[in-house]
Amino acid sequence: MALLQPTVSVNRVTDITAELIRAMKADTILLDVDNTLATHGSQEPFEGSIEWAHSMRKSGLKIIIVSNNYPDRVAPFAEKYDLPFLCRAYKPLPSGYRRAAGIVGAKRRQVVVVGDQIFTDIIGANVSGMKSILLVPEKEEDSLSFRIRRRLEKPLRRKLERKGIHLPARKQRREGIV
Repeated sequence: MALLQPTVSVNRVTDITAELIRAMKADTILLDVDNTLATHGSQEPFEGSIEWAHSMRKSGLKIIIVSNNYPDRVAPFAEKYDLPFLCRAYKPLPSGYRRAAGIVGAKRRQVVVVGDQIFTDIIGANVSGMKSILLVPEKEEDSLSFRIRRRLEKPLRRKLERKGIHLPARKQRREGIV
């Protein structure tokens, strides 16, 4: 389970505070895009997420967007946030996480990976020696591969909840846990 277990879990990216990141002994955030900053495939950011990113950077934290998507998806999105980005990261392989940390000059032990998927974001963070924050997905994706991954995540998220890892208010109602 440790490979599949996040350090922390919250509802949305905007629930993350600079104090939480510092309490995790970190100074850098690697952000996923889909279902972290916007719904899958959308170029429309979640409400308050751009302001959140600016606030986090103002507090002295380094942030970079890390995605498996292509530049035509990620570049215009990162521009809205005024953030550096790494696309084609091949998550959960550790090379993308390490490259992203290198781009912003971060030590991997001081990095927190933020995303909504256990099988990419959380596993990748754990095998890379980084901390992680698991988010509750805003919207279920349509593709078969996503539906399969979400179905496989259900029992893992339940187990995390029983272990006391915070799986908050929405309690993954879209995933049928409540």
